[in-house]
Amino acid sequence: MRVSTVDYHCAGEPFRIVLAGAPELKGSTILEKRRWALENCDQVRRLVVNEPRGHADMYGCFVTAPEDGGADLGVVFFHNAGYSTACGHGTIALVTWAIESGRVAAVEPETRVTVDVPSGRLPTVARVEGGDVRGVRFTNVPSYVHSRELKIGRFTVDIAYGGAFYALLPAAQAGLKVGPRQLPQLIELGRGLKQHIEAEVEVRHPEHPEIEGIYGVIFTEGDRNVTVFADGEVDRSPCGSGTSARLALLDATGELHRGETLTHRSIVGSTFLGRVVGDASGGSRGVITEVEGSAHLTGRHEFVLEPADGLGTGFLLR
Repeated sequence: MRVSTVDYHCAGEPFRIVLAGAPELKGSTILEKRRWALENCDQVRRLVVNEPRGHADMYGCFVTAPEDGGADLGVVFFHNAGYSTACGHGTIALVTWAIESGRVAAVEPETRVTVDVPSGRLPTVARVEGGDVRGVRFTNVPSYVHSRELKIGRFTVDIAYGGAFYALLPAAQAGLKVGPRQLPQLIELGRGLKQHIEAEVEVRHPEHPEIEGIYGVIFTEGDRNVTVFADGEVDRSPCGSGTSARLALLDATGELHRGETLTHRSIVGSTFLGRVVGDASGGSRGVITEVEGSAHLTGRHEFVLEPADGLGTGFLLR
């Protein structure tokens, strides 16, 4: 097996884009292509995510055709446990790659790119200077608060949707801070909370029942946050879809006024800018959010699996 990728990071979070070595994903919608990828080419995901070629916190995608002519490209996101329905940092990195690689023609000072992701269609705007993408903002699918002040053991959490469902709580509830030294405790707690919430509460999107369950747990400390998602994976960025979920919650509680910008900081100090730009229309609940960040090229790779390699597509160690 040979798989070629181009790698970016967005606010510190890796994003590995598969260019060759995977079959064309089949299906009429991105959700159908997501299911097809799981059933037919998961060995490619495992090869580029797992050690020794990747690591437990690797993230990436398969690029695919959009659902129709209204979008420029489609994408199926993947991580250490499978396939997500949304990825803000990945959307920013993907649009940056699409323009810088020439897949989408660059227009200065702004290039508009529409991306079909599993949770819906995302209009994006890239700031372009001298052929380089300086930043990307995307308008997310409607985000909303699912549950307020849910009691899970000794913790009180809120659940909000931003393309995937997140449980949100201050890290101080556990006597912790959002910092690298306390990351092992945050990972353990995030895994436990995810399991307990899913055992006690049904979390499912009313319009897209395939989008269900708690994708990540967001620990907050003022404007800082860290998201523990999938199988204990840690988002180095401020988490794009998680930023939308937090914006929906801050809007509902009145902590962030319309028109104000949230500077959302990650565990490594990188930032996304987020804002609520209006209410959802067409009968959908919630609010419309915009999230902005930047991505940078980190490398190009050809990964190989030799027939005699007994480790196969690899393993994961935390």
